[in-house]
Amino acid sequence: MAEPIVIGLLHPGEMGVALGHCLIGRGHQVLWASAGRGRQTAGRALASGLSDVGTAAAVAGRAHVIVSVCPPHAALDVARSVPGFSGTYVDANAISPQTACQVAEIVTAGGARYVDGGIIGPPPEVGGRTRLYLSGAAAGSVSRLFDGTALEARIAGGGPWSASAVKMAYAAWTKGSAALLLAARELAESEGVDDMLTAEWQLSQPGLVERHGAAERSAASKGWRWTAEMHQIAATMAVAGLPDGFHLAAAEIFARFPRPVPESGRQ
Repeated sequence: MAEPIVIGLLHPGEMGVALGHCLIGRGHQVLWASAGRGRQTAGRALASGLSDVGTAAAVAGRAHVIVSVCPPHAALDVARSVPGFSGTYVDANAISPQTACQVAEIVTAGGARYVDGGIIGPPPEVGGRTRLYLSGAAAGSVSRLFDGTALEARIAGGGPWSASAVKMAYAAWTKGSAALLLAARELAESEGVDDMLTAEWQLSQPGLVERHGAAERSAASKGWRWTAEMHQIAATMAVAGLPDGFHLAAAEIFARFPRPVPESGRQ
């Protein structure tokens, strides 16, 4: 096992605390910053054994590695919150390669090494279900931090933004198709043929009713995050010379679902 190191986690949502738990299980110390966070986040962090050092600046002053796990729209602000950090900065967010490049410019200007990341799967509580794709010159050293944990770290081939590209292409289908299902059902409801569509799905598209239910539940809890992710995918498509309208429309669908209100303060 590698020598334990100090790792900063910004910020411990459900996915973040699961990553932190993996790292703590490897013997590493995991720091987080409670400033501006709500009680729900603090409870998760405490239960997972993360060490609170108060501010993002304090995390940057003590950590050798910082892992950013936040909603896509916050990725740039999180990068800006650690000016002067000179360790390895891992952006594991659902952002376009173009946004990843912007994050890299921010953190490398302060002296950090940048590693691009993309997570596919649920919070890693059991092995074999979640993968962290990594790219960049220091990707190998970050991958080794997760050896033997429930999170499988994989090196993405190609350029420095390959991990984000994998995430964008994967979510383009999984979440994009979920938005299409939601739109189709909403159309049927508006035309008064919802029951007939459900019956037809059951006849000709086995499993689609269940998939729609899962999409609806996910959108109700995460649609506010997925709206930004769809914009990131649309931007990635546009740069690749592909139509971006699919995912701009998907963003509109997810935006119809209000953000759940946390118990108190920010999460």
